[in-house]
Amino acid sequence: MNEVKLTQFSRGSGCGCKVAPAILEEILKNTGENFQSENLLVGNETKDDAAVYDLGNSTALISTVDFFTPIVNDAFTYGKIAATNALSDVYAMGGKPFLAIAILGFPTEKISASIAQQIIAGGKSICAQAGVVLAGGHTIDSPEPFFGLAVNGIVPVKNLKQNSTARERDLLFLTKPLGTGMLATALKREILSENEIQHAVDSMCALNTFGEELGKQEFVHALTDVTGFGLLGHLIEMCEGANLSAEIDYAKVPLMNGVKDLCAKFVYADNTMRNWKAYESKVQGIGSESLLTLCDPQTSGGLLIAVDAQSEKEFLSLAAKNNFQLESIGKFISPKEKLISIL
Repeated sequence: MNEVKLTQFSRGSGCGCKVAPAILEEILKNTGENFQSENLLVGNETKDDAAVYDLGNSTALISTVDFFTPIVNDAFTYGKIAATNALSDVYAMGGKPFLAIAILGFPTEKISASIAQQIIAGGKSICAQAGVVLAGGHTIDSPEPFFGLAVNGIVPVKNLKQNSTARERDLLFLTKPLGTGMLATALKREILSENEIQHAVDSMCALNTFGEELGKQEFVHALTDVTGFGLLGHLIEMCEGANLSAEIDYAKVPLMNGVKDLCAKFVYADNTMRNWKAYESKVQGIGSESLLTLCDPQTSGGLLIAVDAQSEKEFLSLAAKNNFQLESIGKFISPKEKLISIL
């Protein structure tokens, strides 16, 4: 463990430092026309996880970038989490990452360069685990530390998954429990130690390689990962993209160790309420606990999967082979006045 507490050098933690959804929408308004290409298969129209460009040989290039401020104090672990999170966007498109470039901001007058070395080493360890070449990067002197990757991946066009292609009656599955934003906030406030949030750390360091396998399955109709906008935010993107609504069986939503206790103490990330402000008019049935958990900004969260209901057994068998014991947390339904209903 480092003596330096990295989380004390940043206002946000992990993906909790993302710009709030309402502000992001305002930023993206009236920015001018994009250059258009018939080879661009996925742009930002449906708020998907990455851009996808058809290479013309039945294969497509996936391109993404993701970085954030420290979510844990240990530099090596922070680097691992940030790299895992960045690679996830490629897996969430059904692809395989192969090349990455690092992005590092660091307050050189406040923290020793040896800490930055450990952050990069953590990122390298995850890239090596994923078979990804980390080929360089760019570093700036910054008041707040941040780290992440720009990542390129590859996917057969027929295996490409998007967040906007769910179908009515599809079942929803989530591969990781919720709560990283809440636990990171407790760590930053020194309510919990890193040992006490080890369950969350292990989850954030687990690669979403299952996404590449899901890309091969026709019964998987849509796919995304759950990050800074929380489960509600990313599910709303899926609903809006497919012109559907969804129901969530809250009792079946998996939560990390300690999350219920933190909810009872009203310990939550700042972005939780900013997320809810953006979603409030689109959701019904929310409760005090479900608001805090479903809007909790996730860092390196799980895959949110839309599965053909008739193929549930086949999907569960595939999940078990990949060491997941899952159950459906909800389903897509025909469009309603509210996009999301919490049951």
